[in-house]
Amino acid sequence: MLFADVRGSTTMAERMSGEEFNRIMNRFYATATDVLIRSDAMIDKLVGDEVIGLYLPLFSGRQHARRAVQAARELLRACGHGDVGGPWIPVGIGVHTGIAYVGTVKGAQNTVTDFTALGDNVNITARLASAAGVGEALVSDAAWAAAEVALPDAEARRLLLKGKQEAVSVRVLTTGLVDPAVDS
Repeated sequence: MLFADVRGSTTMAERMSGEEFNRIMNRFYATATDVLIRSDAMIDKLVGDEVIGLYLPLFSGRQHARRAVQAARELLRACGHGDVGGPWIPVGIGVHTGIAYVGTVKGAQNTVTDFTALGDNVNITARLASAAGVGEALVSDAAWAAAEVALPDAEARRLLLKGKQEAVSVRVLTTGLVDPAVDS
């Protein structure tokens, strides 16, 4: 799973006209969904300032975790992280893998239905995205191992995420680190 969140969107919205903010958010949505779809993700949602992509083995194949990590790096680059002039939109990303309920949920009297992913692993991914700094993708150790990433210099962190009893171990992925397996 991959959650990509725009940082500082409330301040951006306050400083821009509605039309300007809509334009930059639509550019972000287009950029993010393009990167995710090309990496075989299923787009779950565009929610506020966030894009959620699911890497289901049925759709993304056995390399689903690797595809999510590759997409995280590519999305950071596509948003301008690592560019000399800085990003055109500041983004933080969370990547995690694990079992989740994926299917339809229904609202009152079954008049509203939605397709989504639910469960602890989804919550962990969302919390990782929230904890990521600008230009960072926080990748859980579970996703890191499943993706077989070979970046010994990647920073390791242990994070106590909101609502979780135990700390989660992550690796920090940025545009500056190069792994032939991920970047190929």
